[in-house]
Amino acid sequence: MAFFFKAAVSKGRQTSPVEIVRSIKESLLALDTKTVVKALEDVERNISYLRQTLVGDRETEPNQEIVMQIATEICKEDVLSLFVQKLPSLGWEARKDLVQCWSVLLWQKVGSDHCCAQYLENHVDLLDFLVVCYNNIEIALNCGNMLRECIKHESLAKYILESASFELFFKYAELPNFDIASDALCTFKDLLTKHEMVVSQFLSSHYEQFFELYAKLVSSTNYLTRRQSVKFLSEFLLEPPNAHIMKRYILEVRYLKLVMALLKDSSKNIKICAFHIFKVFVANPNKSEDIIEVLVENHEELLKLIHNLPMTKGEDEQLEEEIDLIIKEIERLSRRANMRQ
Repeated sequence: MAFFFKAAVSKGRQTSPVEIVRSIKESLLALDTKTVVKALEDVERNISYLRQTLVGDRETEPNQEIVMQIATEICKEDVLSLFVQKLPSLGWEARKDLVQCWSVLLWQKVGSDHCCAQYLENHVDLLDFLVVCYNNIEIALNCGNMLRECIKHESLAKYILESASFELFFKYAELPNFDIASDALCTFKDLLTKHEMVVSQFLSSHYEQFFELYAKLVSSTNYLTRRQSVKFLSEFLLEPPNAHIMKRYILEVRYLKLVMALLKDSSKNIKICAFHIFKVFVANPNKSEDIIEVLVENHEELLKLIHNLPMTKGEDEQLEEEIDLIIKEIERLSRRANMRQ
């Protein structure tokens, strides 16, 4: 039996949303049978047709009523689960089309609700499956795109942050495959930036665990991982919603020493990003005595590192001013310590 519905259209009859979804479901389930080759062909055609129905083409806009009915039926028939579970079995073209369908379906409203996003809230194992799929080189990038679409929904992002799966991103950031590691870092950043209140609450309750794992990223032997994680940290800590996290972070000697080590990195970009974190430790008006002690004990080396920051003259006036202020503050702390002796 061929699970392909487009023939019905060619006979002049409009294929109903129920038929579209039923045909897709049957062809996906047929992937578990002996007729897998034929089923793959049917799945590819069916998903291609679904994409055209949901997105339209150059000549035809999608019918929103039909799109809404398809979204409803896909949830009702658990086809959303099949999309995720059968993804590893699909070919490149079918996966590409499915990712596009996924993006449309997750934002399709039925009444006042995003029904597909709600479906995922009730089937969170699918989110875990997508995260784990970064281990599968064939579908990792597809799953990354699907995850980032999920993360746009606050409830789904909250689940991933608080799940055991979240820690896998610290592993994925160091994968040897450049494209997959970069994609995983992109998803990781989205998780930490899309929903400020959710992230703030998460980091407040998981501060120790998170930053211990993150410290391994910024000191990674993998240049890509080290550069991107240091850059993100320098931006993340300075965002106003993260002020309370930043204030806690800059009181910790272990993280000051970590950032000081990054000032010695061979990469210009990493040195500059490290400085933007380091300056917050130094400029903090409420520095602990432990922080001051480390700055004073290492003031000669720190001043040398900061003086030698790789920067083209006139490249960034604000940066030059910040460097000057940090140098003066370190010198002030050193003088004060000498006066006490």
